[in-house]
Amino acid sequence: MSDATTTTGRAPSVYVPSAEALATVLAPGARPPRPGALSASLTFGWRALLKIKHVPEQLFDVTAFPIIMVLMFTYLFGGALADSPRDYLQFFLPGIMVTSVVMITMYTGVGLNTDIEKGVFDRFRTLPVWRPAALVGMIFGDVLRYILAALVILGVGLALGFRPDGGLLGVLAGIGLLVVFSFAFSWVWTFFGLVLRSEKSVMGVSMMVLFPLTFLSNVFVDPGTMPGWLQAFVKVNPITHLVAAVRAAMAGSSDPTNTMWLLLWSAGFVVVFGTLTMYRYNRR
Repeated sequence: MSDATTTTGRAPSVYVPSAEALATVLAPGARPPRPGALSASLTFGWRALLKIKHVPEQLFDVTAFPIIMVLMFTYLFGGALADSPRDYLQFFLPGIMVTSVVMITMYTGVGLNTDIEKGVFDRFRTLPVWRPAALVGMIFGDVLRYILAALVILGVGLALGFRPDGGLLGVLAGIGLLVVFSFAFSWVWTFFGLVLRSEKSVMGVSMMVLFPLTFLSNVFVDPGTMPGWLQAFVKVNPITHLVAAVRAAMAGSSDPTNTMWLLLWSAGFVVVFGTLTMYRYNRR
């Protein structure tokens, strides 16, 4: 027998809180309303930014990598393809900006696959929020990375002698088109991040897709110098439409045809891969 029983001859009393006391502790106020779709998405976007704060080396791909790309290709091809590296930079910089930012989009799928393997998204799906919010918010957070990479490349280009004839408005329009396309293109990698088993697989598939798209385009040279069979692919390449639209905006002109194709490609990526991503996410 316990000491309390032997001393008093009876078991100690047990405190039972009243219903009023429990109500005061457990429900001190009205139940908060369920967050809306935008609010939940922005919250998850803020989570993505906090990850950068705690692991700042994640910014290497949007700072050092674009600088290396600009310097390497400007001085590697500039003298051979133009009168001087500076002249080539006027043609080349919008294209390398597109290449660098579009390549960064693959890290959306890599990060998603890593979170899934850690079980983070299993917890997110139990929350009483709009179901796609975790995915949309993650891409919202990556949009900042795209803008930062574009600004880094622009800064390096200006230091090397790039002068956009479109001025500030032309530059902002070009970066805006690039961000719209990159946001849409990120849904391709969210789908692969869900269906592939490891982050290495996601990165491998991404490279197999990105290298042909970026190098077999109008980024580095005028497609008119390419063989006819290659021009056929370059003309339907979405990166070609994107580069042409961004290049025209920064030059102070407009390219309605390529801009229209760019927006159609962007809408198609969101509709097709956004739908496939949510279908897979809800049944994972």
